Amino acid sequence: MESYYKVIIAMISTEKSLSLRESQNKLVFIVDRKADKKGIKETVEKLFNVEVENVRTYITNKGEKRAIVKLKSKFKASEIATKLGLI
Repeated sequence: MESYYKVIIAMISTEKSLSLRESQNKLVFIVDRKADKKGIKETVEKLFNVEVENVRTYITNKGEKRAIVKLKSKFKASEIATKLGLI
C-alpha cells in the first residue's frame, strides 16, 4: 500500500470489539477495501510497534471492510486502545 495511514481508516469501539480486546487480545479496525491481510499486518506492526499473530477480515453489510487483528501475547491490545483514547 502507498501509505500506512491510508490502510487503517478507524478503530472500532463497540461492545463486541471491547469483549475481543479484553478476552482475546484482539483489535478491530475499519480498513481500506483494497487492503490485504499482509498489508494490514505490516501497517499495524509499524504504526503501533507491536507484533501481530494473525489477521482476519470481513466486509459488512454496509460495504466497509473490517479487520480483526490478534496481537502476540507479549503485547496488550488494551494498552494500544488506551494510547488512542478509546478507554
